[in-house]
Formats: sequence, structure tokens, C-alpha cells
Amino acid sequence: MSESSSPLVLVVDDEEPLARVVEQYLVKEHFRVICAYDGRSAIEIARRDAPDVVVLDLMLPGLDGIEVCRQLRTFSDAYVIMLTARSEEIDKLVGLAVGADDYLTKPFSPRELIARVRALLRRPRTGSAEGQAIDAGEEVRYGELILDLRAHEVRRSGQLIQLTPTEFKLLETLASQPRRVFTRELLLEATWGIDFYGDDRVVDTHISNLRHKIEVDPLNPTFIQTVRGVGYRWEPEPT
Repeated sequence: MSESSSPLVLVVDDEEPLARVVEQYLVKEHFRVICAYDGRSAIEIARRDAPDVVVLDLMLPGLDGIEVCRQLRTFSDAYVIMLTARSEEIDKLVGLAVGADDYLTKPFSPRELIARVRALLRRPRTGSAEGQAIDAGEEVRYGELILDLRAHEVRRSGQLIQLTPTEFKLLETLASQPRRVFTRELLLEATWGIDFYGDDRVVDTHISNLRHKIEVDPLNPTFIQTVRGVGYRWEPEPT
């Protein structure tokens, strides 16, 4: 892979020594890296350079990581890995709720971070499942909901719905085989890759976010059904 075609990672952390260590590990693994040390600089760099992945510290001076992530999601579909110095579950869930794709608690191993970055960038394996109901280039209509895989878009009643890359991949995986029950483990592998090290409850958080975006009534979902004790399935509406 040439340098120009290598994925670009934006590392955002006000601890410059830590950011530089992360940068060194990523460069060694043939990633291109830009560092930012505050939230406003991170937003400016992201607009200018369009990174593929953003490694984002939660506790930043001025604009904190939550607000940076929220603003990123208004113009960028980069994968976001949130870094938090605290282990409280609320930190992780808040980060995921505003559009982060994954999280790591400090202190962390740079090798683990690289594994997470690769897992997000890796295309899910295909062909191992029992056949797909929709093709990669197909546009599929479920009532007023339109899923356009080629354009990577979802629309309801003609209105574009803004999904994060992780949310879209979850939706694509579920809708690829309507009425099949996917366990959390299967959804983790399809969406985050086999190298994912985190808690499988991350799936529940992203499913909740997805329901709030595509369902008319997220508390009584039509499309994404919970199969208690097992996982989730896609229930298509009659067209």
C-alpha cells in the first residue's frame, strides 16, 4: 500500500507525549497520522483532511470529546474511537450515543488500539453466511424506508437519514437476511471484525441509536426486533 493510499488517522489528545506515542505506533503500522491537542483544532483538521479514523480523547480542554464527536458527525463519516481516563459505563455510553464507534479506557495498549483501528477499517467477511437476501448494489424498499447499499444511504419518506458507518453496517447486516436472528457475537464480528476486544453491550447501544433514527416509534420498533436471550432480527414491512 502506498503512503498516499494508507488510511489517515487523526489522534486527538491534550497529553502530547501520549499522542506522540500513539502516532509512532500507527506510523510503524503504515498509517498516516495527524495529531491535534484540543477540540477546536481537531474539528478544523477533520474538515481539511477528512481522516478515515479519529482517535478522540474524552477529556479535552475547551471543546470536550463529546462535543467534538457531535460536531464531527455533522460532516464526517470517519470511524471514531473514544478514549476515556475513567471506567464508568456512562462515559462509554455517552460517547457511543453521540456517534463514536468504539471506546478504550486509559491506560491502554497501543497494540490494542491498532487492533481496534484495523477492525473498524476491515471490510466484514462475506460468503460465510447462508446467502444474502440483497445485493451490494441494490436499493431495497421497506414501506417508506429505502435502503440504498450502493450509495450508502437510508431514506424515510424521501428524507435522508444520517447514519454513522457503524450504524449503517449494522443495518446492512440485519437487512441482508430478513427474519434471521443475529446474536450479538455475530453482529460484533460482522460490524467490528473478529479482533474486537470490547464488551458486546456496545451492540445494544448502537441498535438503540439506530432505532431512534429509522423507526417511527423506537420504543415499539417495527424493523429491528429483539429476540430475548438471543439477539436481534430484521422484520421487513410489506411493500
